[in-house]
Amino acid sequence: MATSSFESIRARAVWRTCLASAFRTALACSIVGVATLFGPECFKTQVAFPAFSYVTVILIITNATLGDTLRCCWLALYATVQGVCPAILSLWLIGPARLMASTTAIAVALSAFVVVLPENTHLIAKRIALGQLVIVYVIGYINGGKTEPVMHPIHVAASTAVGVGACVLALLLPYPNLACCEVKEKSRLFVENASERINLFVKAFSAEDKESALALISQAKSLVNNGPKLLQAIKSKQESMKWERFPFKFLRPYGDNPGNKFEEIQTPLRGMEIALEKSPPFPLDILNSELKDGLETLSEHISKQVKNISLESATVPESNAENAEKFLQTLQTIQPTKKDLPSLFFLFCLKLLLNKPTFLSSKKESKKQDEEERYMRKTWTNLAITINSRRFMAAFKLSLSLGLAIFFGSIYSKDNGFWAGLPVAISLAATREATFKVANVKAQGTVLGTVYGVLGCFLFERFVQTRFLSLLPWFIVSSFLSRSRMYGQAGGISAVIGAVLILGRKGFGPPSEFAIARITETFIGLSCSIMVEILLQPTRASTLAKIQLSKSFGILHECIDSISFSSYSKNSLEESQKKLKFHVNELGKFIAEADAEPNFWFLPFSNACYGKLMGSLSKMVEYLLFGSQALRFLEQESEKIDNNMWKTIVKKLDADLMLFKDLIGSYTKCFEEVSLVKSLVVLDKEFEKKKVAIDLELGKLPTPYNIRSSSEEEIEKNLVSFLQHSNEVVDVILKGGKNDEKLKGDLVLSLSAFGFCMDNLVKETKEIEKGIKELVQWENPSCHVNLYDISCKVRALANTETN
Repeated sequence: MATSSFESIRARAVWRTCLASAFRTALACSIVGVATLFGPECFKTQVAFPAFSYVTVILIITNATLGDTLRCCWLALYATVQGVCPAILSLWLIGPARLMASTTAIAVALSAFVVVLPENTHLIAKRIALGQLVIVYVIGYINGGKTEPVMHPIHVAASTAVGVGACVLALLLPYPNLACCEVKEKSRLFVENASERINLFVKAFSAEDKESALALISQAKSLVNNGPKLLQAIKSKQESMKWERFPFKFLRPYGDNPGNKFEEIQTPLRGMEIALEKSPPFPLDILNSELKDGLETLSEHISKQVKNISLESATVPESNAENAEKFLQTLQTIQPTKKDLPSLFFLFCLKLLLNKPTFLSSKKESKKQDEEERYMRKTWTNLAITINSRRFMAAFKLSLSLGLAIFFGSIYSKDNGFWAGLPVAISLAATREATFKVANVKAQGTVLGTVYGVLGCFLFERFVQTRFLSLLPWFIVSSFLSRSRMYGQAGGISAVIGAVLILGRKGFGPPSEFAIARITETFIGLSCSIMVEILLQPTRASTLAKIQLSKSFGILHECIDSISFSSYSKNSLEESQKKLKFHVNELGKFIAEADAEPNFWFLPFSNACYGKLMGSLSKMVEYLLFGSQALRFLEQESEKIDNNMWKTIVKKLDADLMLFKDLIGSYTKCFEEVSLVKSLVVLDKEFEKKKVAIDLELGKLPTPYNIRSSSEEEIEKNLVSFLQHSNEVVDVILKGGKNDEKLKGDLVLSLSAFGFCMDNLVKETKEIEKGIKELVQWENPSCHVNLYDISCKVRALANTETN
């Protein structure tokens, strides 16, 4: 399949997705509109707050499948228990007639704190519960003594139920929108994408000239970008497929999500891409006619193997893999040089595609079993409350924001005060956000949607009963807004709600007056959120990114330190890698947030410097993953060799590895310390102030990390030594009488892949050194930057403080 056809398929898929989302949203809102505008009076009396029914629809149905909606039925019930039930008791005890703006705000704030504090409650349940609290208390305050303490909250619960029911019907009609069907379609696209990438990569690897190779690599680039997106979309439907499986027996064959299996394909493909990026000029010296023919056979075999992955089994079928990889046995005669490492790493990744590491599969299978066992107990574990400072502060900030929004909104306009609190309630985020950016897109989305609603009312002034149809094009526009970089989901949802509440409302007065009142109240609510974030979250994202960068270097040091041939610890290495990947991902979130926050009077955030550092750290995570897989293969192959012989031959390898580890480790410790320095001027002043104490206690300036001696020649010498000792390993096995050609070929591949990873870890370390220098220079433009001197001063000051 050509790259252009993938682009056209992707474009059609985006249109289909947006149109389907718009249709389901329109259908759900239409169901609510017909029921609340034209339903019997007894029904409309119970569903007294159709506006919240629309809000519930938008919260649930955005990009949802049937499984998501079924789960949201439970979440809405859970939210009602959290929001409505306690409110009945509160209203009965307080008495609606005694509610004032201040007491209403306090009641909402306290209730919101209780709702947000639990760690494991789903975000949608929290948003629905918070929205219910705003409607219950603020409408109770508006109506005063006319409010019934029991029936009023029940009307709010009924309005929520109508919204949930409309979502279920919209996802069932005219045919069910099943997660398993989406996953099946995206799985087909991913398999085609992966198969095409394999073919293009292998053709590029076997190219006879540089131009042909570059053309094939360029052709694969768009596929490379689409593959991870498809994989993420497949994995995101894991929970939804479970909810579809239980009520519908005929869906049980589709209950397993193939995302984990596809991830085992995606990782080696990324490795093949890296290998081609690092390859020497084409054609490659390592390729001979036998290897080239065998490579083509292996490529065809792996492509068939990938294409045969079915959604029902989500497993790779058994095949004659030994014949397919027979040509790799010719590698036993190769004496790898540095120039051959990218080529051998490419073949190693092909081997990973053919024979995926057993420890990955077993770990994921056990994880899957654990998830199945925990699934039915999840309802009860969600009730557990994990109280810590982070959760406490998040709950406190939300409750304070909500309380202030309702207080000031009610003071500005008693009748419309709940519109100030509702945007704050339903926009609760699971993690930190770029506060100003998110508030900006929410405000813009609200204004856009509200203006569209007013225009719709004007154009359909004589057709009040059918003006709801004017929302259909806006649903389509909002679907695209939700997928855009400018607005994102927050802006898209705000745009939808803004239009729906105008065109689907009844009894709120002239549309223009209602629009102005709602925009004003929304601005009050968002302003309160921003104010609370500034006051209670004074730590800027740029500062957090700086701290997280230092943490990442510290964990990288631990990860490098855990690598060993003689004392390989799978669990230790995997845990440190998992920890490093998590912290690097967190760094990426802080960088994105810092780039979006305004500078004000602060130094502008150096997104370019952090972007380079983030890129290098991400590559190091990948090299560590492949290096650990190479070690795992070596551990498996060592079981076929005499134990005493293996211990003897790995001593030299460990000695070479120690040189790599010392080199990278000295840099990472230096980076960890230097990256936290805020001002070189302040550091120099502190150092000069304590210099006498330092000289007396330490005698001289400490030199804990000698990062000067890492010349290119020394790095090259270390790699040459490692390759020489790797060749000796194979020679020792040959002399030891082991005539297993496959074993020797596997050892050549694994050792070469490990050498490739270590060599590139060193290169990325040098790139990080340049990035750190650039970052420190950016923050201290008038100072001369010497990382070695800065590191020594930081360590000296730290020693004086501890002594």
